[in-house]
Amino acid sequence: MQEPLRGITVVALEQAVAAPLATRQLADLGARVIKIERPGVGDFARDYDRTVRGQSSYFVWLNRGKESLELDIKADRKLLVALIDEADVFVHNLAPGAVDRLGLDAPTLRAGRPGLIHCAISGYGPDGPYRSKKAYDLLVQCETGLVASTGTPDAPAKAGVSIADIATGMYAYSGILTALYDRRRTGRGASLHVAMIDALGEWMSQPAYFSGYGGEPPRRTGARHPSISPYGPCRTGDGTVFFGVQNEREWAVLCRDVLRQPGLVEDPRFATNDDRVANNDELTAIIERAFADLDAEQVSTLFDEAGIANARVRSPAELARHPQLLARQRWRPVDTPGGVVDALLPPVVSDAWEPVMGRVPARGEHNAAIRVEFGERSA
Repeated sequence: MQEPLRGITVVALEQAVAAPLATRQLADLGARVIKIERPGVGDFARDYDRTVRGQSSYFVWLNRGKESLELDIKADRKLLVALIDEADVFVHNLAPGAVDRLGLDAPTLRAGRPGLIHCAISGYGPDGPYRSKKAYDLLVQCETGLVASTGTPDAPAKAGVSIADIATGMYAYSGILTALYDRRRTGRGASLHVAMIDALGEWMSQPAYFSGYGGEPPRRTGARHPSISPYGPCRTGDGTVFFGVQNEREWAVLCRDVLRQPGLVEDPRFATNDDRVANNDELTAIIERAFADLDAEQVSTLFDEAGIANARVRSPAELARHPQLLARQRWRPVDTPGGVVDALLPPVVSDAWEPVMGRVPARGEHNAAIRVEFGERSA
């Protein structure tokens, strides 16, 4: 089975999370991704931690299947131009204004290469009062209202993963795929721009609607859902089970078949979802009393038998041993400079191709080979 992006070359002037996530997914589909790194330093995400066989967990996650080229983009300008001249896609997430000063902006590069797909990633977009403002994941979480919406009534909190970067990387990836499809039809490339505030802003649209049109501030409810009840943690005799009720049919099933209290369906305190949200503390107390003499496994079984969605809280380390992922053989070995690691397969499962899952490169691992390949063209 041939990978769908085999024959596509991507040059990535990238670092950190957002752009590397986009290009790693292109590499998983068979694209050749040449990652430009600073000589002697590399992508600064290489130094975020040393937890994965002496390597950064971020870098191992985001950079498999790529070639690493150390390049001084000013001193080695001819080689960089030669690379981009052969590329189908150029991706960068340089600091605001840097790409223009370097002459790597979309109008300049696409003037002689109209088929080039140029994808720029920034914090706040190419114009507006924030265009020159630096942006990191936590800061964009703050600016888009996510931090104000997360946590407890006493303290806001950030998301536990780099959600602004991940959202941005996903939109860059889908935008590049769309541009490649459009180029195949029209022969034209595209100039793409993905801003972190736009990407995470899209994901925050529901809370923005709820607060903006509802006239109330965000509800910070910890692990409970702010606008659906019951939906969240429930204590049992020996631990906590999370569960969720999405509609009135499921509410009736919960009352009748799980709690064995069918009268709750007609209780005016819990007649509608809005009523249950308003009286969530009372409802939670009723549910937890019903489960006080049962262990978590028994409660989970009751939910499963009644068709009520539920889950147990697992640590990130336990994800590697999740029985569902193991049963579906969702892990693959990936080579890295520090040794082989297990990597989760991409989420899209296809019967037409297998993801590449290539090696994570050492800094500058492909310096010599790329210079030989492109050296004559840059002479």
